[in-house]
Amino acid sequence: MTKLAFVFPGQGSQEVGMLADAREACADLFAEASSVLGYDLWDLVENGPEDQLNQTEYTQPALLTASIALFRLAQARGLPSPDVVAGHSLGEYSALVAADVLQFSDAVMLVQKRGQFMQTAVPLGEGGMAAVLGLDDEQVRQVCIAAAQGEVVQAVNYNSPGQVVIAGNNAAIERAIEGCKEAGARRAIALSASAPFHSELMKPAAEELAGVLNEVNFAKPTTIVVQNIDAAVHDDPEQIRTNLVKQMYGAVLWTDTVLMMKQIGVATLVECGPGKVLTGLSKRIDKSITGHSMNSAASMATVSEALVNE
Repeated sequence: MTKLAFVFPGQGSQEVGMLADAREACADLFAEASSVLGYDLWDLVENGPEDQLNQTEYTQPALLTASIALFRLAQARGLPSPDVVAGHSLGEYSALVAADVLQFSDAVMLVQKRGQFMQTAVPLGEGGMAAVLGLDDEQVRQVCIAAAQGEVVQAVNYNSPGQVVIAGNNAAIERAIEGCKEAGARRAIALSASAPFHSELMKPAAEELAGVLNEVNFAKPTTIVVQNIDAAVHDDPEQIRTNLVKQMYGAVLWTDTVLMMKQIGVATLVECGPGKVLTGLSKRIDKSITGHSMNSAASMATVSEALVNE
């Protein structure tokens, strides 16, 4: 029997004005998040400023809350519940809320702290990220090894075949960008990331996060959960907690995560949250998986109708 997966987006999917058509439906959830955060989250999401929303300590709670608001609205409107959940990096916290592993208020606190720890782990301007298109994974890894020269640069997001993100020290990234171009990459460009997320340089942030994670209750999931760090199914609360620490400085294995979902029977994938990045990636990873983007209240009717007809 085929399974339905809900996947939740990570950083980069945020925009000022997201969820504008769901304001009333998600007001209570945003109020709950605001009480945890200590500022008006809905005001930031609705009005900006954009540069503040794009700072990781604000981005992460905003995307988590927006994603869970859409998830709960979908459930209230009678859309099918997922058999499997996963999330890209930050999105994994949304997946864990959807699977009842984390309480929403705990998750909001965690991702705010996570964003703060990630931003302060490496001084601003010393680390970053770049996207590489058109090379296979092993080519990118070999270029990074050659470009490191005593610094850190490594593949950190395996997003789809031929699309890999690297992160590390800025000088090493510049060398790797040139190396990737010489190796035949279609594109290799620096990203506007404020820190080298998921690289070894995030280990100090991971240590800080571990302390906070230990103060939060993790429950056994009520839905199948596939985690980024090893693209495997996990149902032990302590292992899930440990994997969230490792995820801070380990690569996001998104290609393998999608392939694992297919292996356990997923035929349809719904991206639940702002944007439609993961829907696009899933098409490039495996065209046999049907993908739908549910990024607004208006889109729910379309997704619901599509799910009924599949």
